[in-house]
Amino acid sequence: MTQAPTALDEAYAACEEITRREARNFSYGIRLLPPPKRSALSAVYALARRIDDIGDDGTRSFAEKTADLAAVRDAVDAVGAGSAPHPADPVMIAVTAAATRYPIPLGAFAELVDGVEADARMDARSASTGEAAAPYRTFDDMTVYCRQVAGSVGRLCLGIFGARPHPEAAHYADQLGIALQQTNILRDIREDLGHGRIYLPTEELERFGAEVRLDERGVLADPDGRLAEYIRFAADRARGWYADGLRLIPLLDRRSFACAGAMAGIYRKLLDDIAADPPSTYARRRSLSAWQKAGVAARALTGRPAAASEGPRTS
Repeated sequence: MTQAPTALDEAYAACEEITRREARNFSYGIRLLPPPKRSALSAVYALARRIDDIGDDGTRSFAEKTADLAAVRDAVDAVGAGSAPHPADPVMIAVTAAATRYPIPLGAFAELVDGVEADARMDARSASTGEAAAPYRTFDDMTVYCRQVAGSVGRLCLGIFGARPHPEAAHYADQLGIALQQTNILRDIREDLGHGRIYLPTEELERFGAEVRLDERGVLADPDGRLAEYIRFAADRARGWYADGLRLIPLLDRRSFACAGAMAGIYRKLLDDIAADPPSTYARRRSLSAWQKAGVAARALTGRPAAASEGPRTS
Protein backbone atom coordinates (compact mmCIF):
# COMPACT_ATOMS: atom_id res chain seq x y z
CA MET A 1 0.00 0.00 0.00
CA THR A 2 1.41 3.39 -1.02
CA GLN A 3 1.85 5.74 1.91
CA ALA A 4 0.36 9.21 1.50
CA PRO A 5 2.95 11.99 1.37
CA THR A 6 3.41 13.92 4.59
CA ALA A 7 3.49 17.70 4.94
CA LEU A 8 7.27 17.46 5.09
CA ASP A 9 7.41 15.36 1.92
CA GLU A 10 5.33 17.97 0.16
CA ALA A 11 7.49 20.79 1.55
CA TYR A 12 10.67 19.16 0.29
CA ALA A 13 9.02 18.49 -3.08
CA ALA A 14 8.08 22.18 -3.36
CA CYS A 15 11.69 23.21 -2.63
CA GLU A 16 13.06 20.73 -5.15
CA GLU A 17 10.71 22.14 -7.77
CA ILE A 18 11.96 25.67 -7.03
CA THR A 19 15.52 24.41 -7.38
CA ARG A 20 14.83 22.68 -10.70
CA ARG A 21 13.10 25.79 -12.04
CA GLU A 22 15.45 28.49 -10.77
CA ALA A 23 18.89 26.97 -10.11
CA ARG A 24 20.04 26.62 -13.69
CA ASN A 25 23.64 25.89 -12.68
CA PHE A 26 23.39 24.60 -9.11
CA SER A 27 20.79 21.98 -10.00
CA TYR A 28 23.41 20.00 -11.93
CA GLY A 29 25.36 19.55 -8.71
CA ILE A 30 22.43 19.15 -6.34
CA ARG A 31 21.05 16.20 -8.29
CA LEU A 32 24.29 14.26 -7.59
CA LEU A 33 23.57 14.15 -3.85
CA PRO A 34 21.78 11.27 -2.10
CA PRO A 35 18.06 12.04 -1.52
CA PRO A 36 18.25 13.31 2.10
CA LYS A 37 21.04 15.78 1.34
CA ARG A 38 19.44 16.72 -1.98
CA SER A 39 16.20 17.60 -0.18
CA ALA A 40 18.02 19.58 2.51
CA LEU A 41 20.12 21.54 0.03
CA SER A 42 17.04 22.28 -2.07
CA ALA A 43 15.42 23.72 1.06
CA VAL A 44 18.44 25.95 1.66
CA TYR A 45 18.43 27.03 -1.99
CA ALA A 46 14.68 27.79 -1.92
CA LEU A 47 15.07 30.10 1.08
CA ALA A 48 18.11 31.77 -0.46
CA ARG A 49 16.08 32.25 -3.65
CA ARG A 50 13.27 33.85 -1.64
CA ILE A 51 15.73 36.30 -0.12
CA ASP A 52 17.26 37.14 -3.51
CA ASP A 53 13.84 37.63 -5.08
CA ILE A 54 12.90 40.17 -2.44
CA GLY A 55 15.97 42.23 -3.32
CA ASP A 56 15.34 41.96 -7.07
CA ASP A 57 11.63 42.86 -6.96
CA GLY A 58 11.43 46.08 -8.93
CA THR A 59 7.80 46.67 -7.94
CA ARG A 60 8.53 47.21 -4.24
CA SER A 61 10.05 50.16 -2.43
CA PHE A 62 13.17 50.04 -0.30
CA ALA A 63 11.02 50.21 2.84
CA GLU A 64 8.87 47.30 1.65
CA LYS A 65 11.91 45.23 0.78
CA THR A 66 13.56 45.81 4.14
CA ALA A 67 10.31 44.87 5.90
CA ASP A 68 10.11 41.63 3.89
CA LEU A 69 13.76 40.86 4.64
CA ALA A 70 13.17 41.53 8.34
CA ALA A 71 10.35 38.98 8.22
CA VAL A 72 12.76 36.40 6.79
CA ARG A 73 15.25 37.18 9.57
CA ASP A 74 12.54 36.63 12.14
CA ALA A 75 11.49 33.33 10.53
CA VAL A 76 15.07 32.03 10.53
CA ASP A 77 15.59 33.18 14.13
CA ALA A 78 12.44 31.25 15.05
CA VAL A 79 13.91 28.10 13.49
CA GLY A 80 17.04 28.56 15.58
CA ALA A 81 14.93 29.00 18.69
CA GLY A 82 13.08 25.76 18.03
CA SER A 83 9.74 27.28 17.06
CA ALA A 84 7.47 25.47 14.63
CA PRO A 85 7.28 27.07 11.17
CA HIS A 86 4.05 28.43 9.75
CA PRO A 87 2.09 25.44 8.40
CA ALA A 88 1.39 27.22 5.12
CA ASP A 89 5.06 27.91 4.36
CA PRO A 90 6.63 24.84 2.74
CA VAL A 91 10.05 26.46 2.41
CA MET A 92 10.36 27.16 6.13
CA ILE A 93 8.93 23.73 6.96
CA ALA A 94 11.68 22.16 4.86
CA VAL A 95 14.43 24.44 6.23
CA THR A 96 13.36 23.63 9.79
CA ALA A 97 13.56 19.90 9.12
CA ALA A 98 16.90 20.24 7.33
CA ALA A 99 18.35 22.27 10.22
CA THR A 100 17.22 19.55 12.62
CA ARG A 101 18.97 16.85 10.61
CA TYR A 102 22.15 18.71 9.62
CA PRO A 103 24.38 21.31 11.36
CA ILE A 104 23.32 24.14 9.09
CA PRO A 105 24.80 27.50 10.23
CA LEU A 106 21.52 29.44 10.23
CA GLY A 107 23.36 32.68 10.92
CA ALA A 108 24.62 32.57 7.34
CA PHE A 109 21.09 33.38 6.19
CA ALA A 110 21.35 36.65 8.12
CA GLU A 111 24.55 37.47 6.21
CA LEU A 112 22.72 36.77 2.95
CA VAL A 113 19.95 39.14 4.05
CA ASP A 114 22.61 41.79 4.76
CA GLY A 115 23.94 41.45 1.22
CA VAL A 116 20.49 41.64 -0.34
CA GLU A 117 19.72 44.72 1.75
CA ALA A 118 22.85 46.25 0.22
CA ASP A 119 21.39 45.51 -3.22
CA ALA A 120 18.10 47.12 -2.24
CA ARG A 121 19.98 50.16 -0.99
CA MET A 122 21.85 50.32 -4.30
CA ASP A 123 18.54 50.24 -6.17
CA ALA A 124 17.14 53.04 -4.03
CA ARG A 125 20.18 55.19 -4.71
CA SER A 126 19.97 54.52 -8.44
CA ALA A 127 16.28 55.41 -8.48
CA SER A 128 16.89 58.68 -6.64
CA THR A 129 19.78 59.85 -8.83
CA GLY A 130 18.76 58.38 -12.18
CA GLU A 131 22.24 56.91 -12.55
CA ALA A 132 23.69 53.48 -11.90
CA ALA A 133 24.95 53.09 -8.34
CA ALA A 134 28.54 51.91 -7.86
CA PRO A 135 29.00 51.61 -4.08
CA TYR A 136 32.16 49.49 -3.96
CA ARG A 137 35.28 51.59 -4.09
CA THR A 138 37.84 48.82 -3.59
CA PHE A 139 38.06 45.10 -4.25
CA ASP A 140 37.98 44.52 -0.50
CA ASP A 141 34.66 46.40 -0.37
CA MET A 142 33.24 44.18 -3.11
CA THR A 143 34.58 41.08 -1.35
CA VAL A 144 32.56 41.91 1.77
CA TYR A 145 29.44 41.88 -0.38
CA CYS A 146 30.47 38.64 -2.11
CA ARG A 147 31.02 36.99 1.26
CA GLN A 148 27.54 38.04 2.38
CA VAL A 149 25.64 36.81 -0.67
CA ALA A 150 27.77 33.82 -1.73
CA GLY A 151 30.31 32.90 0.93
CA SER A 152 27.29 32.49 3.20
CA VAL A 153 25.76 30.01 0.75
CA GLY A 154 29.03 28.07 0.64
CA ARG A 155 28.95 27.68 4.40
CA LEU A 156 25.26 26.68 4.34
CA CYS A 157 26.10 23.99 1.79
CA LEU A 158 28.98 22.75 3.92
CA GLY A 159 26.59 22.23 6.82
CA ILE A 160 24.74 19.71 4.65
CA PHE A 161 27.73 18.18 2.89
CA GLY A 162 29.66 17.52 6.07
CA ALA A 163 33.44 17.30 5.89
CA ARG A 164 36.38 15.56 7.49
CA PRO A 165 37.50 17.60 10.50
CA HIS A 166 39.68 20.42 9.25
CA PRO A 167 40.20 23.89 10.77
CA GLU A 168 39.91 25.58 7.37
CA ALA A 169 36.86 23.76 5.97
CA ALA A 170 34.45 26.67 6.53
CA HIS A 171 37.04 29.09 5.16
CA TYR A 172 37.40 27.04 1.98
CA ALA A 173 33.60 26.93 1.54
CA ASP A 174 33.51 30.69 1.99
CA GLN A 175 36.28 31.24 -0.58
CA LEU A 176 34.57 28.99 -3.11
CA GLY A 177 31.31 30.90 -2.75
CA ILE A 178 33.16 34.20 -3.25
CA ALA A 179 34.83 32.81 -6.38
CA LEU A 180 31.43 31.89 -7.81
CA GLN A 181 30.08 35.36 -7.05
CA GLN A 182 33.00 37.04 -8.78
CA THR A 183 32.14 34.95 -11.83
CA ASN A 184 28.51 36.08 -11.61
CA ILE A 185 29.57 39.71 -11.44
CA LEU A 186 31.77 39.44 -14.53
CA ARG A 187 29.06 37.55 -16.42
CA ASP A 188 26.30 40.04 -15.53
CA ILE A 189 27.97 43.44 -16.00
CA ARG A 190 25.52 44.48 -18.73
CA GLU A 191 22.45 43.00 -17.04
CA ASP A 192 23.31 44.59 -13.69
CA LEU A 193 23.89 47.96 -15.35
CA GLY A 194 20.42 47.71 -16.83
CA HIS A 195 19.10 47.45 -13.27
CA GLY A 196 21.15 50.45 -12.11
CA ARG A 197 23.86 48.40 -10.41
CA ILE A 198 27.64 48.42 -10.90
CA TYR A 199 29.42 45.93 -8.64
CA LEU A 200 32.93 46.35 -10.05
CA PRO A 201 35.28 48.33 -7.79
CA THR A 202 35.50 51.92 -9.00
CA GLU A 203 39.14 52.22 -7.93
CA GLU A 204 40.13 49.36 -10.24
CA LEU A 205 38.04 50.61 -13.16
CA GLU A 206 39.80 53.98 -12.84
CA ARG A 207 43.20 52.28 -12.72
CA PHE A 208 42.44 50.46 -15.97
CA GLY A 209 40.80 53.49 -17.55
CA ALA A 210 37.66 51.41 -18.08
CA GLU A 211 34.05 52.54 -18.03
CA VAL A 212 30.82 50.64 -17.50
CA ARG A 213 28.24 52.17 -19.85
CA LEU A 214 26.01 51.18 -22.74
CA ASP A 215 26.40 52.48 -26.27
CA GLU A 216 23.52 53.56 -28.50
CA ARG A 217 22.77 49.90 -29.35
CA GLY A 218 22.40 48.89 -25.70
CA VAL A 219 25.73 47.04 -25.77
CA LEU A 220 28.54 47.57 -23.27
CA ALA A 221 30.80 50.24 -24.71
CA ASP A 222 34.52 49.41 -24.89
CA PRO A 223 36.05 51.42 -27.73
CA ASP A 224 39.65 51.00 -26.58
CA GLY A 225 39.48 47.49 -25.11
CA ARG A 226 40.17 48.64 -21.57
CA LEU A 227 37.07 47.02 -20.12
CA ALA A 228 38.09 43.72 -21.73
CA GLU A 229 41.54 44.11 -20.24
CA TYR A 230 40.01 44.66 -16.82
CA ILE A 231 37.72 41.62 -17.15
CA ARG A 232 40.70 39.40 -18.00
CA PHE A 233 42.55 40.74 -14.95
CA ALA A 234 39.54 40.17 -12.67
CA ALA A 235 38.99 36.67 -14.07
CA ASP A 236 42.60 35.73 -13.42
CA ARG A 237 42.25 36.91 -9.83
CA ALA A 238 39.03 34.92 -9.40
CA ARG A 239 40.91 31.77 -10.46
CA GLY A 240 43.03 32.18 -7.34
CA TRP A 241 39.90 32.21 -5.20
CA TYR A 242 38.77 29.00 -6.89
CA ALA A 243 42.15 27.48 -6.12
CA ASP A 244 41.68 28.34 -2.44
CA GLY A 245 38.08 27.19 -2.31
CA LEU A 246 38.60 23.90 -4.13
CA ARG A 247 40.77 22.75 -1.25
CA LEU A 248 37.43 21.92 0.33
CA ILE A 249 36.69 19.18 -2.21
CA PRO A 250 39.01 16.44 -0.85
CA LEU A 251 37.46 16.89 2.60
CA LEU A 252 34.01 15.80 1.39
CA ASP A 253 32.44 12.39 0.91
CA ARG A 254 32.17 11.15 -2.68
CA ARG A 255 28.65 12.39 -3.44
CA SER A 256 29.17 15.77 -1.77
CA PHE A 257 32.54 15.96 -3.56
CA ALA A 258 30.70 15.43 -6.84
CA CYS A 259 28.05 18.04 -6.03
CA ALA A 260 30.51 20.76 -5.04
CA GLY A 261 32.83 19.81 -7.89
CA ALA A 262 30.03 20.10 -10.44
CA MET A 263 28.89 23.50 -9.14
CA ALA A 264 32.43 24.84 -9.07
CA GLY A 265 33.32 23.27 -12.40
CA ILE A 266 30.39 24.86 -14.23
CA TYR A 267 31.20 28.32 -12.92
CA ARG A 268 34.93 27.88 -13.43
CA LYS A 269 34.37 26.88 -17.08
CA LEU A 270 32.11 29.90 -17.51
CA LEU A 271 34.83 32.13 -16.04
CA ASP A 272 37.40 30.73 -18.46
CA ASP A 273 35.05 31.34 -21.41
CA ILE A 274 34.49 34.95 -20.32
CA ALA A 275 38.22 35.55 -19.87
CA ALA A 276 38.94 34.11 -23.30
CA ASP A 277 36.42 36.44 -24.98
CA PRO A 278 35.27 39.34 -22.75
CA PRO A 279 33.29 41.08 -25.55
CA SER A 280 31.05 38.02 -25.76
CA THR A 281 29.35 39.33 -22.60
CA TYR A 282 28.76 42.84 -23.92
CA ALA A 283 25.47 42.18 -25.70
CA ARG A 284 24.11 39.05 -24.01
CA ARG A 285 24.42 36.92 -20.93
CA ARG A 286 27.11 34.27 -21.36
CA SER A 287 26.19 30.73 -20.31
CA LEU A 288 27.17 27.11 -20.87
CA SER A 289 25.00 24.80 -22.89
CA ALA A 290 23.06 22.01 -21.19
CA TRP A 291 25.43 19.39 -22.59
CA GLN A 292 28.47 21.33 -21.34
CA LYS A 293 26.98 21.49 -17.84
CA ALA A 294 26.11 17.81 -17.94
CA GLY A 295 29.67 17.01 -19.02
CA VAL A 296 31.13 18.94 -16.09
CA ALA A 297 28.74 17.17 -13.70
CA ALA A 298 29.66 13.76 -15.13
CA ARG A 299 33.37 14.45 -14.67
CA ALA A 300 32.73 15.53 -11.08
CA LEU A 301 30.86 12.30 -10.39
CA THR A 302 33.87 10.31 -11.58
CA GLY A 303 36.14 12.26 -9.25
CA ARG A 304 37.52 14.89 -11.63
CA PRO A 305 36.28 18.30 -10.46
CA ALA A 306 37.49 21.68 -11.66
CA ALA A 307 41.23 22.15 -11.61
CA ALA A 308 42.66 23.64 -8.43
CA SER A 309 46.24 24.08 -9.53
CA GLU A 310 46.30 27.84 -10.07
CA GLY A 311 48.30 30.07 -7.84
CA PRO A 312 47.07 31.81 -4.72
CA ARG A 313 44.54 34.60 -4.93
CA THR A 314 45.74 38.17 -5.20
CA SER A 315 43.96 41.45 -4.69
